[in-house]
Amino acid sequence: MEETKNEQLVEHVFRHGYGKIVSFLVHKFGPTHLERIEDAVQEALLKAMQVWGYETPPKNPTSWLLRVANNHLIDTLRRDKKVVQSYDASIFNTERSAQEEVCLNESINDSQLKMIFACCHPSLSQEYQIVLSLKLIGGFGNREIAMALFKKEETIAKSFTRAKKRLKAHVKTLDIPLELALRSRLAIVLKIIYLLFSEGYSTSFGETLIKKDICLEAIRLALLLSQNKYSNQPEVHALLALMCLHTARFEARVDQKGNMVDLEHQDRSLYNQDLIKIGIHHLEKAAVDSEPSNYHLQAAISYYHCTAGNFEKTDWKSILRLYKLQLSKQYSPIVQLNSIVPYYKIHGAQKALGVLHDFEKSDYFLKNALFYGIKSTLLLDLNLTKESKLALQMAISLTTNTKEKLYLSEKLKTMG
Repeated sequence: MEETKNEQLVEHVFRHGYGKIVSFLVHKFGPTHLERIEDAVQEALLKAMQVWGYETPPKNPTSWLLRVANNHLIDTLRRDKKVVQSYDASIFNTERSAQEEVCLNESINDSQLKMIFACCHPSLSQEYQIVLSLKLIGGFGNREIAMALFKKEETIAKSFTRAKKRLKAHVKTLDIPLELALRSRLAIVLKIIYLLFSEGYSTSFGETLIKKDICLEAIRLALLLSQNKYSNQPEVHALLALMCLHTARFEARVDQKGNMVDLEHQDRSLYNQDLIKIGIHHLEKAAVDSEPSNYHLQAAISYYHCTAGNFEKTDWKSILRLYKLQLSKQYSPIVQLNSIVPYYKIHGAQKALGVLHDFEKSDYFLKNALFYGIKSTLLLDLNLTKESKLALQMAISLTTNTKEKLYLSEKLKTMG
């Protein structure tokens, strides 16, 4: 049990601190030493797993890891006869005053924001930008990124290696770009923050449905952008609104055992009203005269879900209209699938099944759990129980998250 708690703590710190530590050390030592920095952080995490099992974990685990990684990196650079500048060692102390802690946090925040913009350097392709950011800022594995980008794991691994080479060749220091350059990179930075949040909100793999740490980290990064006068744009507030409104539903999405609760059966009294208000505040600040971004539209959809009295009272017509607007701006098979749910609530299962069959015949067809989950629901509504069960079995076979697989399996049992 103690070992499990220790592993959970290390995983928590890894998710919460990996990007911060890598960014801080890259800022201090430069992108040239990126591989050595990655190795140093991994060594620090391994040491944490060994030491924290026998000793009381430090009050500030991130600072502890930062100090260990820094010392390991300096030793490596000296051994390799690289030039090591003299840095103030006091910043790595684990015992410090509250004021010193605030200064360190500010320095880490600044480094991380600079790291994101460095990963989004225009010399890199968009795929390289995303892979670098998710690996170095979010601590994602190749499998998670492959799922997010609909690519193979080996492709992601190769992209990461190539992207690091280009980063080292074109970025010598970490700096937040000036006004025009910053704004030109903002779109991809927002996409990366959105991907970070999405993985935390609906975890692809493992025993956990939601990884709150990743979601809160994505919100924190977006807040940093909103505090910069050049990146304080409507799209940033729209993304913040979306993330706050989604996060407001966290407690209702799982039961006391951590198992999945679908939208229809969620206890809406558990929705965080303060976060809903903050989300609405950012949605108002995101107001634009021109066409709204996808973040605006998704935030509006989440707003309707958050404010509906119950599942049946949801404003499905407005949600369907927002999905159609999204599809008219930029087609996405995932958005197409999601739009079938409000279509079903408005037009019924028979017509919705027709739309689903049209999607299945199209070039954009995705053979995923979402498709078969929706298909199962529609077939069950039409009393086609046998066909519904077959579709649900397909959804279960394609699901990679343990909690989601359990939820679908329990649903299958109730069908007899």
